[in-house]
Amino acid sequence: MIDYMEAKQYANQKIRLPDGSLVSVVIWQLPEPTDERPHGFKYRLNYCTADGATLIRYDNEKGKGDHKHIGNEQEPYIFKDIDKLLDDFFRDVDEILEKKQDE
Repeated sequence: MIDYMEAKQYANQKIRLPDGSLVSVVIWQLPEPTDERPHGFKYRLNYCTADGATLIRYDNEKGKGDHKHIGNEQEPYIFKDIDKLLDDFFRDVDEILEKKQDE
């Protein structure tokens, strides 16, 4: 059993966008990889509207492994590394922001 108290915070950032929506990135580096998190990271990347509705979330909560939510849909996510995770997440955020601008 991993003692999560020994995990080190890798990133913790919240960005409030002009429309009131919120982007948050929380990443912890575990003291060692686990069967469930072989890459050694626990993370939650979230983009939600000003009223709190989640539009995109990437996470790896216990029992579900790496996955992402887009709206009400959930699909597996293949974790390569932190840089790719951040790139994929912010690409999805940018796509939603671009759609909002076109409306």
